[in-house]
Amino acid sequence: MQVSSSEVIICNLPSVRTKLDDKYVREEPMIRGPKFLVRLRSHMVFENTPVKIFCTVEGFPMPVVKWYKDGMILDLSSGRYLVEAKGGIHSLEIPRYIKFNKASMLPKIHYTKIHITFLEMFGPVFATEGESATLSATMTLEPNLANLQPEAQWYRDDTRLFDSKWVKIETGRGFSKLTLPNLYKDDEGLYTLRMVTKGGTAEHSAFVSVADGPPPVPAAPGAPMDIKIHDANRDYVIVSWKPPNTTTEGPILGYFVDKCEVGTENWTQCNDHPIKICKYPVSGLFEGHSFYFRVRAVNSHGISKPSRMSDPITAMDPTEFERLHGKPPGVPSGINASETDRTYVVLSWKAPAYTSSAPMWYYIEKCMADSGAWQRVNTQVPIRSPRYAVFDLAEGKQYKFRVLSANIYGTSAPSEPTGPIQTQELKGVPSAPGQVIATRETDTSVLIQWAPPKEPNNLIGYYIDQCVQGSKNWTSANHKPHKNTKFVVSGLTTGETYMFRVQAINELGLSDESQESAPLTVKAALKLKLNTVLTATPSAPYNIALLYCDGHSMILNWKKPLRSGGAKIKEYYVDKRRRGTTMWREVHIPPITERVYKVENLTEGAVYQFQVYGANLAGLGPASKHSEDLTCDAWTMPEPGPAYDLTFCEVRDNSLVVEWQKPVYTGSEPITGYHVEYAKKGTANWITANEKAASHRFLKVTGLEVGTTYVFRVRAVNAAGVGMASMASDPVTAKAVAGSQEVSCVVDEKSGDIVLSFESCQINEGSKFIWKKDYKEITDFSKGVVIKSEGIHSKLIFKNPDKEDFGTYSVSVTNTEGVSSSYTISNEELVKMLALSYDIRHPVIPLKSELAYKILERGRMRFWLQAEEISSNVTYKFFANNKELSGPNKMAHDVATGIIEFIMDHFTEENEGTYTCQITDGGGKAQSSLVLIGNVFCKSLCPFSRLPLMFPFTTGPHFSEFLSLQIGDDCSVTLVCKVANLKKESVFHWFREDTEIIPDVKPDLGSGVCKLPIKEFSLKTAGIYKATISDDRGKDMSQINISGKVFDDAINKLSQLAGASAAELVINCTATGIQLQFDASAVMWLIIFLLIDSQVVEPVEKDKGKYSIVITDPENSHKRTLDLSGDGQYFQYFSSLISFPPESIPVVGGLPDVVTIMEKKTLSLTCTVCGDPKPQVSWLKNGSEVEPDDQYVVSLDQGKFASLTIKGVSMEDSGRYTMIVQNKYGGESVDIVVSVYRHGEKIPEAKPTLTPKTIIPPKLPIEIPQPKTQPAPSAAPSTPSPAAPKAALGRGVKSPTPSRRK
Repeated sequence: MQVSSSEVIICNLPSVRTKLDDKYVREEPMIRGPKFLVRLRSHMVFENTPVKIFCTVEGFPMPVVKWYKDGMILDLSSGRYLVEAKGGIHSLEIPRYIKFNKASMLPKIHYTKIHITFLEMFGPVFATEGESATLSATMTLEPNLANLQPEAQWYRDDTRLFDSKWVKIETGRGFSKLTLPNLYKDDEGLYTLRMVTKGGTAEHSAFVSVADGPPPVPAAPGAPMDIKIHDANRDYVIVSWKPPNTTTEGPILGYFVDKCEVGTENWTQCNDHPIKICKYPVSGLFEGHSFYFRVRAVNSHGISKPSRMSDPITAMDPTEFERLHGKPPGVPSGINASETDRTYVVLSWKAPAYTSSAPMWYYIEKCMADSGAWQRVNTQVPIRSPRYAVFDLAEGKQYKFRVLSANIYGTSAPSEPTGPIQTQELKGVPSAPGQVIATRETDTSVLIQWAPPKEPNNLIGYYIDQCVQGSKNWTSANHKPHKNTKFVVSGLTTGETYMFRVQAINELGLSDESQESAPLTVKAALKLKLNTVLTATPSAPYNIALLYCDGHSMILNWKKPLRSGGAKIKEYYVDKRRRGTTMWREVHIPPITERVYKVENLTEGAVYQFQVYGANLAGLGPASKHSEDLTCDAWTMPEPGPAYDLTFCEVRDNSLVVEWQKPVYTGSEPITGYHVEYAKKGTANWITANEKAASHRFLKVTGLEVGTTYVFRVRAVNAAGVGMASMASDPVTAKAVAGSQEVSCVVDEKSGDIVLSFESCQINEGSKFIWKKDYKEITDFSKGVVIKSEGIHSKLIFKNPDKEDFGTYSVSVTNTEGVSSSYTISNEELVKMLALSYDIRHPVIPLKSELAYKILERGRMRFWLQAEEISSNVTYKFFANNKELSGPNKMAHDVATGIIEFIMDHFTEENEGTYTCQITDGGGKAQSSLVLIGNVFCKSLCPFSRLPLMFPFTTGPHFSEFLSLQIGDDCSVTLVCKVANLKKESVFHWFREDTEIIPDVKPDLGSGVCKLPIKEFSLKTAGIYKATISDDRGKDMSQINISGKVFDDAINKLSQLAGASAAELVINCTATGIQLQFDASAVMWLIIFLLIDSQVVEPVEKDKGKYSIVITDPENSHKRTLDLSGDGQYFQYFSSLISFPPESIPVVGGLPDVVTIMEKKTLSLTCTVCGDPKPQVSWLKNGSEVEPDDQYVVSLDQGKFASLTIKGVSMEDSGRYTMIVQNKYGGESVDIVVSVYRHGEKIPEAKPTLTPKTIIPPKLPIEIPQPKTQPAPSAAPSTPSPAAPKAALGRGVKSPTPSRRK
């Protein structure tokens, strides 16, 4: 019969030390993996007959062989099987083979169950290199049997620890202790004590953190760690290590490798220059000698302390071969690459069958994969073992290799070449790790998780850093690279808030830091309660609804689980499947936090089902009931889609408030409102609660029956109609919560704050008060809104209430049976409360009399007021023109009468202004002001100024009548005042804008009346006018501001006079154009028409027409018209006037509007000018005349080429330049904008001016000679005489208009 399948599993034993030439040889680096040389073969035997099966294995150290039957390890203690092992040959004998049909036929072994309870457990350890650490634990055993003591096993990061130079282990009955006598960063990790019995294990773990010790020099890096020896051979070894973390130190520049022969203390440096990668081949070793190795890191500040030295390693060939002599060896076979790196490849091969006693060695040859040019690698050093590392290869290239064996008798043929072997390509350090998530674990530790880097580039591990929120002091959480993407940070402060980040590391160095995690406060995570009926995971979500579909995706919504499991539901997971299938597929990889999700990449027209899971800190809850069949067809209806997330608050016996979310699909038009419908539970009789659509997303539904249960739904409305109904809400019963209270609103009598108060009838652990305005949660507290909650009371306080605070305010209490209430503040009520708040915050001290004054003797003035009541603690201040008046001896108050006063010693004209008194008494305030300005000041004081005791006014000249403006019937404008108390030496002066005016006629001081005529009254003559009178006795002043209303009143008066006396329009011709003018008493109103341009001043056909002027005043309007149309004589005369020759008026040509130029260049503005007589040219910059100097050069060549040259322009030369050309007939002015920019700057955009050229009229009207062919005056009375316009021309010479154009 056929034997059941048997298996042999082989594994290497732990490392063994052997003695060779009085030196200890470390055999671990020479480990060779186990391998079957002769495999098991099948046997056919008869029942009840013995059978023996064999196999042969090799490996170094000698492998351990375990026998299996049908995947189960054989029980050799039963006596049913006999096992033998001699060298590498292993056998299994079954004395009598019996076919076992059932496993129950095998004997069962029952072990005594030993219960282990830890009493004292070791905790996290935080130490520094060079220190020692001890981990110990005590325990109780039940039963405690002397012959059944558990085995204590210590692990570091799942690696079993044994007693050694670096680790000391002590174990006895009921205790176990591990000591680390000299800590290195290699010792950092998670230490676990496992108490192992045949009936099970008990274990306890804690993290040991080992920080860098003090560096040899400040800011030097930490020591490397985890020194490993690879590929030990007769004359070389490969040393590798892991780099240190560099949180605050500078970047590492490289490493030095040191060696020391066993038995000596002489460390020698192996490399002359720092190497940048964490691997180095050390060659030139003596065969049979043992060595230690260590590594030091280097940065810009210095060299680190050395790492922990490696275990001793002996340079020798670990394979012993039998060698015979006589002929060359055979051809090696089985060449392959066991390890590849950037610049080297480790080759291994199978030695040929060799019968010679002469030593054999090998040669290796290489070539590029795409060529046949073989090159010998080891020309100087023979290779004696079938394994060799080929160095100095190019990165990222493909090579082929072959091996030749040789002895003293010759060299074999080359082996079959390998296939293309590509070296690794240097890709740099890893990319930064992904998102870092911190999760609470205990009250002193946090679990950190992160996404691995997208480009690991031979990743070694990770360093984790921690930082208290608000500081920049990052510290290392681990000091040895951590391999997993999870890490527990221990030793944190309870209640402190931390942030975390992660760096990846490979042999080239550290990656960039990851993004910082969200801040997390350290406190214990949710603890699951054992032996309870309630689970800690949430219940299933329910009521999955479709909100929108576009034919390729669906937007889903669901209701949150009814039970959260005692913790906040943080995540949801969505699965989908096609209708008719059973396989659910997750539609997204990262979890989602909201209850609205868009499922994409769907097939149009397909029918889908969905289910949702909720998760909290305790884990994933059950799946929801799958949704209805949802067809993936695009929504195109014009009406809106369904609303969702209906919630209720303020449930009372006859009413409640419904809230909902806006539909995702709005239809073809914007949503204009909502209808709320309700029905009794179990019925389909839907009633619309609001006939008029509500514009907001909440509605108070009234008229409900107490104790009746209802369901609600909402429909959105747009211009196309009423949309889809939402999914029906959860049932809600119209019954108020027992003991429900309502929100109250008051104004605090002390602070004046508006306060909304609420007292909850229920409160539970974790309950919170949520305040809303118009059913939107209040989150903006920048305007002085404060929420204060304590126990069952909560207040919403308006510290700075304003008129925008009206609305409906609601409050709800979480973790209760729906406790909530609201209060509506109307606009009218808010106005009343604001007024009351203002009165409370600003109490007013009532006054019996306002601030007043009284003239005292010797030029003193008393200011006083009287309050109805003041206390002895009253304080007050006096101000004159916003400047506080000082002098405690001059202020006084009387509590009995309420009078407060201030005495001013010298009251003069300089004290004109506003006087104010501010009073503060407790919380009350008052203020009163007295205005003594202008005529009020003078009229109230002048009657008293002539009193003998008022020195400043009575002893000198003064104004008895102040300045006023008078308009005469002849339209003359005159300033008039009257002075008194004069003598011969008295002097009178006129001023305008503080500039003295010398009138044509001196003031008549004999009569005391002084007048100043204002000629050509206009805006140019407006301003502040002053008059002063002074002598040796003193000085007095009066002023008037002719602007604003004073000026407008004067113009209206002039218009009234001019319009009433205006004559008809007549013609006048000047050098600047044709003038139409009329005589209006002493005021001449002119309208000037410039025909064609400044050089041609002759009339053309298009200038025919009627010309009118309308003069208006506040009461009447006056119109004058002149007909220059048709063939009338006025137009004939107009056409026959002699125009000036074109060359008589100066003209400018050739200048641009805008010039842009770079700094330090030379700018030349040149143009042509013409005119007869020869014009004069002048230049202005920003309205000021340009003075020629070394930088500014002004020239006029040949009378017609004018130029301004600016040498070495700078930024200060930017501005508006004006060129003026003028002769007696007038002229022109041209503006040029110069913009200077710096080298490298963008050239400014040129923006031409709108009016670059201005016509300048002549300084005086110019007489125009009569035409030579002037027709004789006609006798017809209806035809106007030409003499009329001539007379008008004569009167035009006196017009004041040209003087206004200067």
